[in-house]
Amino acid sequence: MKTRTSTAVVIGCGIGGPVAAMALQQVGIDAVVYEGHERPADFVGSFLNVASNGLDGLRALGADREVLASGFPTPRMVMWSGTGKRLGEVANGLTLEDGTTSITIPRGLLHRALRDEALRRGIHIENGKRLLSAESGPSGVVAHFEDGTSARGDVLVGADGLHSRTRQLLDPAAPRARYSGMLSLGGVAHGTGLAPTPDTFHMMFGKRLFFSHSVRPSGETFWFANLPWESESSRAELSSVASREWKQRLLALVADDKGPAREILEHTRETLAAFPVHDLPTVPVWYRGAMVLLGDAAHATSPSAGQGASLAIEDALVLAKCLRDLGEPARAFAAYEQERRPRVERVVRYSARISSSKTAGPVARWFRDLLMPFALKHFASPEAHAWLYRYHVDLGVSLGGPSLA
Repeated sequence: MKTRTSTAVVIGCGIGGPVAAMALQQVGIDAVVYEGHERPADFVGSFLNVASNGLDGLRALGADREVLASGFPTPRMVMWSGTGKRLGEVANGLTLEDGTTSITIPRGLLHRALRDEALRRGIHIENGKRLLSAESGPSGVVAHFEDGTSARGDVLVGADGLHSRTRQLLDPAAPRARYSGMLSLGGVAHGTGLAPTPDTFHMMFGKRLFFSHSVRPSGETFWFANLPWESESSRAELSSVASREWKQRLLALVADDKGPAREILEHTRETLAAFPVHDLPTVPVWYRGAMVLLGDAAHATSPSAGQGASLAIEDALVLAKCLRDLGEPARAFAAYEQERRPRVERVVRYSARISSSKTAGPVARWFRDLLMPFALKHFASPEAHAWLYRYHVDLGVSLGGPSLA
């Protein structure tokens, strides 16, 4: 049996895949990334948060520059009720030593920045490679793709997202993604005339939906909304709803709320699409043989905590470190899961609690708006969230202790 991992097959080129390939390369493991889509999806999806802990992870790889250049700082969140009451403020991440803070970035630009950085480092990326099956044995793993081709490596890293094929191969009984009861929509409005909100996202807990926005100095207003949606619908079903219909629904849902939501929606001209919000509370099997899961494939969290991308980045660093220091995949994967599972499942639970507050009924909404100012003042300090944002992976220190630099 091999005890030295030197090659890796990485499935998925979203966020976790290219970061995993770069982290593996940095510890001496050659990785090739295989992506199911035929071409890069640089304009798919809305925008997301990369928290300070995720940026710290990218910095450990020297891969943060283009990501920072493609986003904008959003270190503060101000909470409002639908009646116009200011509920309080909470930090979105912590400030790194050089002043870097959490950022907001279009999903497609984040994908492109990470993919381009991986390519600059000589990492090979193949598109149109949708995983069909995989065989794991003492000599490594062979991945088979739907186009009839295959790839071989010492290990296979499944960074193929919420509906991971790798997860199904590891455990046919693996849980499906859990529907949150919410849809998410987002866009960019132009010409609202609203004053810029430097470094800040404003979050409104409305009567019938949750609405958030940030106004850039250029005048662009980035916004997203979460609305209750009782029955789980497929993306195909949701995409059949016309953009103008989504806009009219959103306008009706914010009609009784104070604040700029209606004006922002009216100034949004781009096509709107809705996406169901899911998470994965517990995935029993993270690895088997020479195959292992990473990122959303192992522990998808709802977007409410703004940690999905950052957790995938952390995973990539820890996995690379374990493979470097422990060599044999079974030992490395066990150490990786032991380190990561408690943290990521805590984040999933934390995010689920936030999501539930967005869809509160009238009575729960009254209590939320009454108690939230006190809670934010006394329990939402930077120290209270240190567990979330101060997680740091030092690739220069081995699992046993001494520096490898």
